[in-house]
Amino acid sequence: MVKPTIMIVDDVAMNIQSLVSMLEADYQLKLATSGALCLSLLQDYELPDLILLDVVMPDMDGYQVCEAIKSNNKLRHIPIIFVTAKDDEGDEEKGLHLGAVDYITKPIHPAIALARIKTHITLKLQYDSLTELAEKDQLTGLYNRHYFYDISEKKIAFAKRHLIPLSILLIDIDFFKQVNDQYGHMIGDEVLVEVAKIFSNNARQEDIVCRFGGEEFVILLDHCDLYAAQDKAECLRRKIEQLIPAGIDISISIGVAQLNCDDPKEDITFLIGEADEALYKAKKGGRNTVVLSEVLLQ
Repeated sequence: MVKPTIMIVDDVAMNIQSLVSMLEADYQLKLATSGALCLSLLQDYELPDLILLDVVMPDMDGYQVCEAIKSNNKLRHIPIIFVTAKDDEGDEEKGLHLGAVDYITKPIHPAIALARIKTHITLKLQYDSLTELAEKDQLTGLYNRHYFYDISEKKIAFAKRHLIPLSILLIDIDFFKQVNDQYGHMIGDEVLVEVAKIFSNNARQEDIVCRFGGEEFVILLDHCDLYAAQDKAECLRRKIEQLIPAGIDISISIGVAQLNCDDPKEDITFLIGEADEALYKAKKGGRNTVVLSEVLLQ
């Protein structure tokens, strides 16, 4: 079982070593000797499950670091415990007001600190589990339709505000009903899982890959115009053609559309509609192909 990860942020080496010796048996540890380094490390893909944060540091104090973390949508769910010699009630109140979940004063009492840390790690892991159930498709592990619509609204608003190209791939496994009818639904599920892995493994960190329903998938591509999206779609089409999951030859058809940032009426429903028209043409034209929406081509 993978150990939970804790990030320790303190500019004093002795304090870090004390916490490391207390925690290393039960947790993976990341270390940061300044607030700036903490925020830099949090740009990594793998985020910690908890942050132990000193208050008094030379470049940014712990309150500033906490405020920066809690104002970032990607980071704000990471629980923060202040670990500090500042034991004034006003200091503790300020830390909790900024969003910290607890406040441990130095000198640390190991048994009490470990109990508090374990409690907040448990709560964080429970939160992550519930979030995954709400956001992910249980079979493939991809994002589900509900999450896709939620995140798409934010991404489209950002793309329009900053005039960033954004495209969508609407993907259908060709003749998938025949797979279920001929080989059974368990094999059909195996095919869906293997196809989903191809989509996930070939996605960038900023891409949103979703199982849209049944054998249909959708991929939202940030910073990607229509022709770059076409290249991406062709790459995926070729990989699926070579996949042969469960020994079955399969193929996919893909409709591609790009958001028109200048049109205030275009939203995710409109964009999916354009991609769906292109997908219909791909299937009508023989399948195993990629078709672009004609909206931006006219």
